[in-house]
Amino acid sequence: NLLCRLLKPFLYVIGYVAAFMTPGLGCLPKEYATRDGQCCPMCQAGTVVRKDCTLQFGTRCSSCVNGTFMNKPNGLSNCIPCIVCDQGHGLFVKQECTTTTDTVCDVLSGYFCKEFMDDIGCSLAQKHTHCAPGERIKEPGTRKTDTVCEQCQPGYFSKDGVNCTDWTICLETQVKVTEGSMSSDVVCGTASRQHYFHIPIILLALTVSGLVIKG
Repeated sequence: NLLCRLLKPFLYVIGYVAAFMTPGLGCLPKEYATRDGQCCPMCQAGTVVRKDCTLQFGTRCSSCVNGTFMNKPNGLSNCIPCIVCDQGHGLFVKQECTTTTDTVCDVLSGYFCKEFMDDIGCSLAQKHTHCAPGERIKEPGTRKTDTVCEQCQPGYFSKDGVNCTDWTICLETQVKVTEGSMSSDVVCGTASRQHYFHIPIILLALTVSGLVIKG
């Protein structure tokens, strides 16, 4: 038993060296396999491998530079490029990229998110649908949903695709010049009185002619 206790530290060292020198052995959860099949300690989040470990030295790591990140312990040699929030496609930066976290994007006003990912927010945005003439906005668009449009009911119209308005009712003294449609209102016009005046004039002319003949 005493001999076992004395040899135990040496057995650990021998076991570590054997594991390091023997290619193909399974690495521990916090280790990574090198190209040569050796096992080295992983670099921490925010860093990547600059140089693999040796018998004399542990793994040498380097920090991620601006515009890149690494969010977990790893055995990689390059950091991951940060997502770019493209304003031209309706996205803006909600949370800046760090060495350990990716950029988080959100949608600009007038857009909604088509593809959402928990770690980076919105990855793809689209403009809200603009309702066409003859339609109204049934449900306004949000950052997560598109606008819902609905056709105007008979007797109503919408020029700009926002709200439906009932057709104008012409007055008794007016005539309907143009019928209404889903995208245009009724057009009313003033009734012409000219055709009412020529009848008395004709009657007056006939009366005068009759008197002349009689005379």
